Amino acid sequence: MDEATKYPFVSIITVNYNQSEVTCALIASLHQITYPNFEIIVIDNASPSDSPKIIKERFPNVILVENPINYGFAAGNNYGLMRARGEYILLINNDIEVPRNFLEPLVDKLRSHPEIGAVSPKIKYFYQPDTIQYAGYTPMNYLTMRNFAIGHGEKDQGQYDEDRETFYAHGAAMLVPMEVVKKVGLMSYIFFLYYEEADWCERIKKAGYKIYYVHNSYVLHKESVSTGKLSNLKIYYLNRNRLVFMRRNVNGSLFYKGLAYQLLVAIPKNALNFLRKGNVSAFHTYYKAIGWHLLHLFDPVIYENPML
Repeated sequence: MDEATKYPFVSIITVNYNQSEVTCALIASLHQITYPNFEIIVIDNASPSDSPKIIKERFPNVILVENPINYGFAAGNNYGLMRARGEYILLINNDIEVPRNFLEPLVDKLRSHPEIGAVSPKIKYFYQPDTIQYAGYTPMNYLTMRNFAIGHGEKDQGQYDEDRETFYAHGAAMLVPMEVVKKVGLMSYIFFLYYEEADWCERIKKAGYKIYYVHNSYVLHKESVSTGKLSNLKIYYLNRNRLVFMRRNVNGSLFYKGLAYQLLVAIPKNALNFLRKGNVSAFHTYYKAIGWHLLHLFDPVIYENPML
């Protein structure tokens, strides 16, 4: 069996924003992996205060695309998908580092199960490598528009050492066959940041595929290096896009029940919590996120699904 047959070509895509040193650490770890057949594509989203050119200087074999404008995380991944030549596409956060043999189990799972449209490895915390961040996701509650990462915060004692179908892959590290991308299209540009991978997984499932968590692969996540743990940027896009996700993926009476819950329970409660903590800036950011939907009540762009 030749190398191309045994190890199909994988395009590894990561988005950089103002964190070139962090991205270099990811690339350095990728250069140590045992999988022999891959390319690395770095999309820089117009980093304002550091130079992504050091990435190319240190790693000349990397494909570096420097966007003149920050179009968002979803768009950054999409530009990488447009450049990718691989049979499989690995989307990976730049604040990840990987062990040497993490990629083979992910590729093997997809190769042996064509009914699977996306897989994610176990994700553990870089600074607490015995602690799990992700071992699959629970279903989305379409009333509250929330779900939870299985195993989150638990010590890894082998309790999730079994492959299982999951409702969503994790956007920090997910492998998708190129044929699936061609069938379902790119990520929706409307998200900019957060919820884009959950929406993409919904579309992958609607196309008839399954999503899987693969237990015998793991990566280490530094978590929120670019956006901060509770920045206004994160508050805005998490809350705006929660409702975008609902508008795109929830229908019928369930949509109206979810909308009523958001308007009458979740939004007032969350706003009050920010005021209680004296975080006036976060309060204004939160209502700006909700107000965005009033300004885009009938905007057809919300429902667009760009194709490759």
